[in-house]
Amino acid sequence: MRQPRFRELAAGLAALFATIVARQVVAHEGMHEGMEDHQFQMMDANGDGKVTADEHAAGAKKMFEMMDADRNAKVTAAEMTAAHQRMMGKDAAKGVADKHEMAAAEKIKVVDTNGDGVLTAEEHAAGAKKMFAMMDTDHDGSLTKSELRAGHAKLMPKKEK
Repeated sequence: MRQPRFRELAAGLAALFATIVARQVVAHEGMHEGMEDHQFQMMDANGDGKVTADEHAAGAKKMFEMMDADRNAKVTAAEMTAAHQRMMGKDAAKGVADKHEMAAAEKIKVVDTNGDGVLTAEEHAAGAKKMFAMMDTDHDGSLTKSELRAGHAKLMPKKEK
């Protein structure tokens, strides 16, 4: 008689654990969306609901300066990770560890033209310009929130578990 109750208890605990894990994943993804919305609002200097190429370039420059902790005009993977953790909190490191998103070194590779594993201000600016052009899917010279979100999802994909 005890075994069936033990199995019911074990099954209940497993279901509870699965629910908790699922909520943490959803919360992390929601934080990422919130961060993207915050970045969009920061870049949209005139508040018209669109980010122009100039606004995007200025936002990318500001982001680079924030990541460049030692002010040497270069961003390492460690600096990028630290900046991301400051923006997202401790869950940023957890997301990478759980393979929910690209690691900083992988993000750097996307725009690191000389392949040295370090991002210069020039590489970052050129990469931001290319990304803007790719995200501007309707080619109107500006990004909407949905274009920015879809572009980031496509250009900086999350890893599969």
